[in-house]
Amino acid sequence: MKAILTAAILLGLLITSAIAHPPTEKPNEGVITEQHEKNIKLCTQNLVAIGKAIQAYKKEHGDFPEYLSELHPKYLPDANLLLCPGDKEGGKPISYWNADPKMPVSYGYEFLPKNREKKNETRFVYGDNIPLVRCLHHINPDKVSKEGLNLSFSLKIYKSGFNWSDEDIYGSPEAAIAAFENSLAQYPDDRRFFDLYPRLVVLYTKVGNEKSADAMIERLKSPGMIPDNKGYRSVHGKLRGAGLYEELLEIFKAAEQRQPDEGVILVRLADIYEKLGNTELAEVYYRKSDPKYDLWGKPVTDFSTTDLDGKPISLQGYRGKVVLLDFWGVWCGFCIDEMPNLKKVYDTYKDQGFDIIGVSLDDEESALRDYIKENDIQWRQIYSGKRWEEDPLAQQFKITGVPSQWLIDRDGKLITHKARGEKLEGLVVEALKKKVESK
Repeated sequence: MKAILTAAILLGLLITSAIAHPPTEKPNEGVITEQHEKNIKLCTQNLVAIGKAIQAYKKEHGDFPEYLSELHPKYLPDANLLLCPGDKEGGKPISYWNADPKMPVSYGYEFLPKNREKKNETRFVYGDNIPLVRCLHHINPDKVSKEGLNLSFSLKIYKSGFNWSDEDIYGSPEAAIAAFENSLAQYPDDRRFFDLYPRLVVLYTKVGNEKSADAMIERLKSPGMIPDNKGYRSVHGKLRGAGLYEELLEIFKAAEQRQPDEGVILVRLADIYEKLGNTELAEVYYRKSDPKYDLWGKPVTDFSTTDLDGKPISLQGYRGKVVLLDFWGVWCGFCIDEMPNLKKVYDTYKDQGFDIIGVSLDDEESALRDYIKENDIQWRQIYSGKRWEEDPLAQQFKITGVPSQWLIDRDGKLITHKARGEKLEGLVVEALKKKVESK
C-alpha cells in the first residue's frame, strides 16, 4: 500500500510539473518570437519611410534613384532607416548581387542600373505590384516562410517568401487570374506575356477550374505555342513548382514528338519521369539530353591559363588530388546558395587531398573580389571577365548554366559533372579512398 501511495504521489508531481512547464515550449522561444515580430514591425516602418523618400526623389528627379543610398540625407535624413533591425551584419542584403555600393543598406533594391531594363520588362507584364525594395532578413533558412517584406513600385507593402508569387503581389489566386486574363486579352500575340500561360494553369488548378486548366494545357501542347527553349524552361519551372507532373508530361511528350533531339525538352522529361517515380526512363532521358554523361570515367581535357591573381594554373597541376571544377558567378543565386556547402567540404577534406578550382563567370571583377574576401574563399579562382557564352573554359567544357560542378579523381578522370548539394561530400569521400592509378 505504501509503495502504491508513493507512486501516486510521484505521478501527481510529474503531472503538476508538466502543467507548470509544458515540454513543447523551448527556452527563450517566447522572447525570440516577440523580438521577431518587433523586428518585422520596425522593418515595415522603415519601408514606409523609404517609400516616401523614393516618392519625393521621383517628384524632383522624374525617375527612381540608382541606389537607395542616394535617398540619404536629403530625402531620408536618418541613415538607420536603411538598416533592418533583423540584419545581424549591419547593412548587408541577403542577395549579394543587389548590395548598395555606396553605404551599408540592408534592403535589396530591385531597380539597380544593371537590372533596370529587365525589371521594366517585368513591370510591363505584371504591373507596379512587383517588388521594388525587399527585405529577406526575417525569412527562415528554408526560404519558404512568408516573412519577407516587399515595397512594391506602387509603394504598397506585403509579405512573401524568398521568391514572390502571383498571389503575393495580387492578393489572391482569383485576383491574379483576372489580371492575367485581362493582360492576355490586350496583348494576345505579345511574346513578353508568354509566362502568364503556365502561371494560369497553376492558378486554375488551385481554384478548381479544371476546364480552363485543361484548355490551357492543350494550348501549350499546340505547335509553335512555346516560343523557345526559355519558354520550355518557364513552363517546366512553373508547373513543377506546383507539383503538376502529369500535366507536364502531356506538354513535353507532345513537344518531343516535334523536336525529338532537343536537349532542353529531353532533360525536362528526365526530371518529370524521376518525379513520377520512373527512374529507368529518367536515366534514359538524362543520357539522351546531355552528352557529357558519356565523359564519366574518362580523362578530362587539360587546360593552362592564369588565375585571378595572374599566376599560372592548369588541371594537370592538380593531378594526384581529387578536384572540384566549379563554374559559378556572384550574380547567380543558386551558386551563392551552394557556397556554404562547398566551404564545408573544402575545410573538412582539404588536408586529405581535396581541392577546388573556381571558374568565375562574372563580368565585374570588383564584385568577385569583394565576395571572395567577405566570405573567406580560400581556393583559387580563374577569371576572364566573361559570361559562359564567351568564357574560354566555359566554352571548352560546354557550360550552358551555373552552378556547374565537375568532380575529377586523382588520375584526372571525370567522376561526375553534377557534384552539387548534399551528394558532393559523399562523392569526395569515396574518391579520396582511391589511390592514383596512372603513373
